[in-house]
Amino acid sequence: MTDTDRPAIVAFGPLYPYLDAELERRFTVHAVPADADLAALSPAIRAARALVSFGSVGAPAAIMDALPALEMIGLFSVGYDKVDIDHARAKGIRVTNTPDVLTDDVADLAVGLLYATVRNIAANDRLVRAGAWAQGRKPALSARVTGSRIGILGLGRIGRAIAWRLERQAGEILYHNRSEAADAPYRYVADAIDLARQSDALIVATSGGPEAARLVDAAMLDALGPQGVIVNISRGSVIDEDALVAALAARRIAGAGLDVFAHEPHVPPALLAMDQVVLQPHQGSATVHTRGAMADLVIANLDAAARFLRERDDVTGRVGTLGWCYGGGVALSYALGGEEHE
Repeated sequence: MTDTDRPAIVAFGPLYPYLDAELERRFTVHAVPADADLAALSPAIRAARALVSFGSVGAPAAIMDALPALEMIGLFSVGYDKVDIDHARAKGIRVTNTPDVLTDDVADLAVGLLYATVRNIAANDRLVRAGAWAQGRKPALSARVTGSRIGILGLGRIGRAIAWRLERQAGEILYHNRSEAADAPYRYVADAIDLARQSDALIVATSGGPEAARLVDAAMLDALGPQGVIVNISRGSVIDEDALVAALAARRIAGAGLDVFAHEPHVPPALLAMDQVVLQPHQGSATVHTRGAMADLVIANLDAAARFLRERDDVTGRVGTLGWCYGGGVALSYALGGEEHE
């Protein structure tokens, strides 16, 4: 197949080297920066029928409108809060994501952040490196994870994986969802603020999006209390970041373990100076294994879309297809019931 025969797709923003290579092997890839002048896109780019992007870039309405032939958005993430889903639905554009494959790694990091925060691991590491321990400074005693009550805000796939990892350590696991999960072996708390009030540690694992913006506010942080810690591996927008900084500064909560932030990659300067805060640069799915599996699922979603479009085009007589069937592929995973991470 010549380059002119390859179906055209758009890589919107930076992706991942392995995924880049796999896309280049199958398609004519047009790299479009996330901040590109969309009015200046070439006719070849505007003819692309698929777009691939990282979840933190997503697909706003403007890029959909700039690609009039667009029929599929393939997200390199589970989270789809940066995609204008309503606009995609109105234009008949299919949106796919990469659920399940990153669940374990995100859950592992959540548990790691919990221990690092409660046991002062990062702060003590800095103390040793600075030579303070050798000079006679004694680190403060920490709280403990074993026997504590751990609240999980959002018992989806990732929330359940976190709970499973902590079953033997926790004194009790509580959770809050929009509704009670009939098959969950943990205690359901109908009110989110009440969940925080009853928890020693609160792990935020809910999905993102406008409906979850600032779900964790000053009232919930106050309910968590001066001995409580919070861990967020969901989306930065789920926590009112100003309220969090204020609660930490005033010691109204004991600490925080954060993998996500409201305005990534920018972190509030006040957090950088706080020893009771453990910070990560959005690393939930950032393992070699998981990023490879996510890339494979993006390709499988493209292949599934290719089959669908080819079959439809054969029926309607439309000229041109997105691609060809490669391997087994999977059924399209519509981004309407996914979770919160990439």
